[in-house]
Amino acid sequence: MTIDTHSHLQFDAYKDDIDDVVKRIKAENIQCINVGTSYQSSKDGILFAEKHSEGFYAAIGLHPTDVDEPFEPEKYRELAKSKKVVAVGEIGLDFFRPPFDKEKQKQIFIPQLDLAKELNLPVILHCRAAHDEVIEILQSRGEKHGVVHCFTGTLEQAKKYITMGFYLGINGIIFKFNIDEVIKNIGLEHMLLETDCPYLTPVGAPTKRNEPIFMKYTIAKIAALKNISEEEVIEKTTKNARNLFKI
Repeated sequence: MTIDTHSHLQFDAYKDDIDDVVKRIKAENIQCINVGTSYQSSKDGILFAEKHSEGFYAAIGLHPTDVDEPFEPEKYRELAKSKKVVAVGEIGLDFFRPPFDKEKQKQIFIPQLDLAKELNLPVILHCRAAHDEVIEILQSRGEKHGVVHCFTGTLEQAKKYITMGFYLGINGIIFKFNIDEVIKNIGLEHMLLETDCPYLTPVGAPTKRNEPIFMKYTIAKIAALKNISEEEVIEKTTKNARNLFKI
């Protein structure tokens, strides 16, 4: 069993062949958490998980680059009534590509942290070119329950997240953005596997569009960097995902 802790199978990239994609996922004994980036995609992720039943879950949240969409807590509380919802996310800060409004992003990020605490759910954090700011917010609030999705920070920043109790989400970005030292120096007990599919397709995958079954390329690279077996990578990260998301 392998768990893709960050997928977007509800996105339009899969609208023409989703049944085939699901068959491939199930054939490889993979479970997936479909992560929302807006109210509608959060709702769609839940509907997807409910339709495909066993092995599919959902996270609800408003992405930091979608600041023009108002965050309405009551609507997300209603979504959270589904038993398929296992996290609040993806939420956070993104200062990568100007123009961006830092204060406006924080104004939708912090209330979603509040919602996660209220619902007793872990958070899935999106952080791009904003690790110091995210760490400061989390430390000031005593947050310690979640994962830093698609981690691309420094080893020092990784250690700060881990000290707070957060996991690091590792995906195909490692073929494009060098975090080898982080992977080598951080224990598997602090990592989760993910794809961010349909994005961040690993090197070696046969299609441009990413799928959960392509986690195997990321797993192989982690195993090689740490000089351990792929089976150990799968076993320990799956245990971490079960512990965090209670699945």
